[in-house]
Amino acid sequence: MPLNNKQRERLFALCGQLNEDDAVDPREFFRQRYRCNDSKALRLCSQVADTLSLVLSGEFADETLHSLEVFTVQPAPNARRLLVIVRPHADIADSVTPEEILAKLESINGVLRTEIAQAISRRKAPSLMYQVLWPNTA
Repeated sequence: MPLNNKQRERLFALCGQLNEDDAVDPREFFRQRYRCNDSKALRLCSQVADTLSLVLSGEFADETLHSLEVFTVQPAPNARRLLVIVRPHADIADSVTPEEILAKLESINGVLRTEIAQAISRRKAPSLMYQVLWPNTA
């Protein structure tokens, strides 16, 4: 919120230089800094990443799903919906496209959410969105 001239003069009388955090409620200033680091959501993302790594490595008969590595899981925008970023191994990246990987992940979405619900203790399992991170083939 911008300061009017009267407020600015009072602040200059009390200090020689104004900073960005002057005349700001400390509760509001520090709340913005810590809002993005939700420890419960980050812990949930870690549990979901571990569970998905285990399920994708051995639960299905598809070689493409076996070759996927769970790169990261992030809240998108909160813990009710999670963004799962997967990366295929370089040896299978030549034979499959990212669209095929996304289609296969969407087809087994229900099974993955069931496994996640069994691994975590929450009332509702989070919904999953997928993104493929393509390996650099140089």
